[in-house]
Amino acid sequence: MKRTHNCGELRKEDIGKTVSLAGWVDRRRDLGGVIFVDLRDKFGKTQVVFNPERNAEVHKIADKIRNEYVIYITGEVQARPEGMENDKLATGAVDVKVDKLEILNEAQTSPIEINNAKEESKENDDFRLQYRYLDLRRPWIQKNLLLKSRFLKAVYDFFYANGFENIETPVLCKSTPEGARDYLVPSRVNPGKFYALPQSPQQYKQLLMIAGFDRYFQIAKCFRDEDLRADRQPEFTQIDVEMSFVNQDEVMDMFDQFVTDVLGKVWNFEPPRHIRRMKWHEAMLKYGSDKPDLRFDLEIHDVSEIAIQSNFGVFKNAVAAGGKVRGLAAKGCVDFTRKQIDDLTAYVAKYGAKGLVWMRVKENDTVETQVGKFFTTEQLNALRDAIEAKEGDMMFFIAGPEKVAATAMGQLRLEVARIKGLRDPKKREFVWITEFPMFEYSETEGRYMAMHHPFTNPLPEHLQMMLDGNLKDCNAEAYDLVLNGVEIGGGSIRIHDPKVQEKVFRLLGLSEEQVRDKFGFFVDAFKFGAPPHGGLAFGLDRVVATMEGQESIRDFIAFPKNTSASSPMDQCPSEVDVAQLNDLHVSINMLDNQKKA
Repeated sequence: MKRTHNCGELRKEDIGKTVSLAGWVDRRRDLGGVIFVDLRDKFGKTQVVFNPERNAEVHKIADKIRNEYVIYITGEVQARPEGMENDKLATGAVDVKVDKLEILNEAQTSPIEINNAKEESKENDDFRLQYRYLDLRRPWIQKNLLLKSRFLKAVYDFFYANGFENIETPVLCKSTPEGARDYLVPSRVNPGKFYALPQSPQQYKQLLMIAGFDRYFQIAKCFRDEDLRADRQPEFTQIDVEMSFVNQDEVMDMFDQFVTDVLGKVWNFEPPRHIRRMKWHEAMLKYGSDKPDLRFDLEIHDVSEIAIQSNFGVFKNAVAAGGKVRGLAAKGCVDFTRKQIDDLTAYVAKYGAKGLVWMRVKENDTVETQVGKFFTTEQLNALRDAIEAKEGDMMFFIAGPEKVAATAMGQLRLEVARIKGLRDPKKREFVWITEFPMFEYSETEGRYMAMHHPFTNPLPEHLQMMLDGNLKDCNAEAYDLVLNGVEIGGGSIRIHDPKVQEKVFRLLGLSEEQVRDKFGFFVDAFKFGAPPHGGLAFGLDRVVATMEGQESIRDFIAFPKNTSASSPMDQCPSEVDVAQLNDLHVSINMLDNQKKA
């Protein structure tokens, strides 16, 4: 058996040739005795024709074939009749008149409509995942995975061209539970001990810098036992990178080039040569998010100084308690109904806001509001001017603790943009967010924790501040790359001074014994000469999905898990034989007790 062409290859130039094709029957039509079949493979579709006048025996066999049969044909390429061309198909100017047919495999009726477009697919996610091998036949899913494959090739080409070495790191490693929960693997030969699957190769790639490899990259599998959502999976793929003797700007410059040379070429667009850089505090003030969507021009403003001068208790009390009042001008939204406003009020309540104050800017820039009696005309005008509202705009204000006011207003900004259709799906707006806080206080833990990870270097000008114990105001040499409101990559300059690293562990509340237990080998390595180094990691599937304007990464992964971290197709995770548990020195009673709990 030999294919001369694939199913997406034939053109007018091939007319008159005898060709052989193989693939799946995508669609079968019987029109007056002549059978038309769209033959499909990963390259595309070709229409093949079985005419009884050309070959009655072949036509008789063709009468048996149905959708998803696997067939092999040989025939002559001919031009389609004038007016019958299909402009939607690359092969739509020709078809193949079949002289030979072999049915390679029959197929039962598929439980999934394979030739449907994405928007026509009605199956729920678990049903699709149960028959994932059929779901993967869909051209739009194959397109996603083939795009991802081309992207990966460009990634490899870029890093090799820029002097990086591709080095693998372990998948079975030591558990260091700082962040998401680890997936644990019991050891048969070391009873009672466990490996962890890596949440990232963080420590190993830093050790490679200490070992002197200078520039490392890896397409790394990572694992996190966390609650799932559209852009999370229990196992995911990371483009992992580390560089020696670099500063923060040099790392970001390298990935400005990555965006141009890789993303720009794969998706055929021209990104900025130098991506905008914005400090974390500016992002939180103007956009209420450390991953701002810059496709639309709606900025948040701090109006606390104006608000506290009013007689409006909600504003005055919030500011007096150390909180903030944030305002937003919703452009052209003066016609929002009371129901829409009530819906927005309920929406921001999910993010901790106790209420939503609204005002309308009417003719001649006059401010109209139900709480007007608490403000002078001058104060209302000052609020209007502070948030740059104009006639026809709606003014929204949220008061509360700074984090709540910022986050809730940031979410309101996104919701207004969604309602008004401001997020252009064709635009791609990149931004670097820099100078993240090094620490954040955890109410549940009752202590400060590393915002990124405990190996992140403080800003040089904040080092002494950190050493003096001022964790609240200490910022880090950390940076995230954001695209259209999605964090597609993040990294930092790492601590390379063992004394600074030891101080950070102490500030995080780790005892010497805990440090030795969790990071002993890692801390020891820095005693033998560590270069300044830093890096970054991209979520591979998230990059591709975001570039394609999709929220879910699931359709860019061949065999993903559902929101319960399970696979309906092969029924994993599953119970295992008691003998296997005994080999691993794991008691089945422990599992039973967990189920009862």
